[in-house]
Amino acid sequence: MLINCVAYQKGKKLADIPIAEISDYLVQPDCFVWVALRDAAPEELSEMQQEFGLHELAVEDAHHGHQRPKIEEYDDSIFAVMHLIEIIDGELNFGELAVFAGKNYVLSVRNGGQQNFLGVRSRCEQEPHLLKLGAGFVFYALMDAVVDRYFPAIDALESELELIEDKIFSKGSTRSNIEQLYELKRKVMRLKHAVAPLMEASGKLYSGRVPAVCANTKHYFRDVSDHLSRVNTSIDSIRDTIGTAIQVNLSMVAIEESEVNKRLAAWAGIFAVATAFAGIWGMNFKAMPELQWDYGYPMALGLIAVTCGVLYRRFKRAGWL
Repeated sequence: MLINCVAYQKGKKLADIPIAEISDYLVQPDCFVWVALRDAAPEELSEMQQEFGLHELAVEDAHHGHQRPKIEEYDDSIFAVMHLIEIIDGELNFGELAVFAGKNYVLSVRNGGQQNFLGVRSRCEQEPHLLKLGAGFVFYALMDAVVDRYFPAIDALESELELIEDKIFSKGSTRSNIEQLYELKRKVMRLKHAVAPLMEASGKLYSGRVPAVCANTKHYFRDVSDHLSRVNTSIDSIRDTIGTAIQVNLSMVAIEESEVNKRLAAWAGIFAVATAFAGIWGMNFKAMPELQWDYGYPMALGLIAVTCGVLYRRFKRAGWL
């Protein structure tokens, strides 16, 4: 569906225009058109392709979605795909934003995601001295808004990790901790897949042969790239901490198993001594003097009990019981 279709000239808003009049404004000097779509239908994309002369491969990618983050050049225009990651009710929500930018137009197509970009439009309109830089600045503002939404996601993941770390040394929570850590690792990897390719692709917007659309705003794209680098560093730090936490959990499992094995071995040793005494006295030989003692049976039980008690005390002092 269509969200906005607005024409701007020299940094100032001219009017909200119908799609049919886009071509009339594109030919005006120092004028560009900014169109925003959400979950666009094939017919809408086809109409935009005709109005702006979009490349068919870029339109196909925007239609099918589920693309790897990227920035591609088609003649004098740019096509970018960015993943949207938002915090909705404490959970990560994922979407995708495709942006077409040319000399006199910007088209954004949002698929999924619940947060809109109306704030970005309002911000740009409040800065006409920057908006007059044209489509390149709008492209930067959209990209900057997407990247800024990664920071709350990083904060949420770090908070979730801290909660798990607080429970690592709690008895009986090892299995739950490992399950939560692997779920957290999955979220971090999805964020990594959104950030790393975009950080790599963003370099072409401010260094080397900069596309004409971004020529006047390359310093702004350098700032976005710096933000992406910070996010990527935080992701790597979280991944390392998760790996360490998983190792600690596995170590705790090994320690708990070792404690159980010690207790089993201690009790096995105690009962082995009792069994040995009982086995010796249980042999039916005539010449065994103990068979003729009146107090042989209680003495045997007493000796077994005393020996087991001594072993129990030794194992208890050694920490095995």
